[in-house]
Amino acid sequence: MRGISWGSGAAALGLAATMLAGCATDTAKSTDDRLARAETTIANFQKDPEMTWFRDNVGRARAVVIAPDVTRAGFIIGGSGGEALVLARDKASGQWAGPAFYNMGTASVGLLAGVDVSEIVILVMTEKAVDGLLSTDFKVGGDASVAAGPVGVGAKGTVSTDMVAFSRAKGVFGGLALDGAVIKPDMGANAAYYGTPASPADILVRHAVNNPSSAALQKAVSMSAQ
Repeated sequence: MRGISWGSGAAALGLAATMLAGCATDTAKSTDDRLARAETTIANFQKDPEMTWFRDNVGRARAVVIAPDVTRAGFIIGGSGGEALVLARDKASGQWAGPAFYNMGTASVGLLAGVDVSEIVILVMTEKAVDGLLSTDFKVGGDASVAAGPVGVGAKGTVSTDMVAFSRAKGVFGGLALDGAVIKPDMGANAAYYGTPASPADILVRHAVNNPSSAALQKAVSMSAQ
């Protein structure tokens, strides 16, 4: 059997390194795009007159899950339709940390008839739900309860579930069912964005990593509170 010369081996290693660098660059671009779309979603919720309850209560939330693009066909693990970002609020300082990147998946998403794409923001109201998001596999409705949030100008009321979900799509609201959705950390995206492997706990609790470009989204979430 013919051996591989050192020259050809070095060339192969060089090619592999180039390919890996290209993948890392593509992932970094993807995280930047996800961050920008999340900022747009929060801005949409902030200025929407129907999102009174959301603005009144986001300041009480322990964390926020932002999914800019949700399709009727449902989330696809690892696909563009199932991407989400999570920010958590530090109890001591009140400052928002993150984002941590996640993928979401479920068989179907209950959207109103005629609605094909929606923006979803979930307010995480309890420590139980935050702890679930720090795990490797979190099931909405199983590991934490979820309910659709009150929508409308002047909407009031107390919601006692662990998570409160809101959706927007072409001026249509409500009709959202997320029971059974699975939320998993996107470790590749987190590593690409922060330049080192980082778990959700590293990002959201220990604050062991930081990326200055997170500031705009953190400020947008903070400003969305009335």
